[in-house]
Amino acid sequence: MTTTLVLGDEYDQHLRAVLVQVMLQLGAVLENRNWVVAGSQEVETFLWQLAGQDITVEAETYMGLSISGDENTINDIAQRVSQAVQAAS
Repeated sequence: MTTTLVLGDEYDQHLRAVLVQVMLQLGAVLENRNWVVAGSQEVETFLWQLAGQDITVEAETYMGLSISGDENTINDIAQRVSQAVQAAS
């Protein structure tokens, strides 16, 4: 089953760095990056491959930093990101 979770604010650079660190620690490979602006909306999309699965990370103005993919994998990544952010505080 596919799920999407919002991890936090799209402009939170520390959160973005932690997410990238977690993805790399898990062995994910960044396959594609796309950036578009439409009016007041800015959307940055990252497509990762992790253990044969597509993981999509989107940073969208007013929507936040979200991650989408297999529910179990996304929940695991979100938990790791949350723990790393808390440990750094």
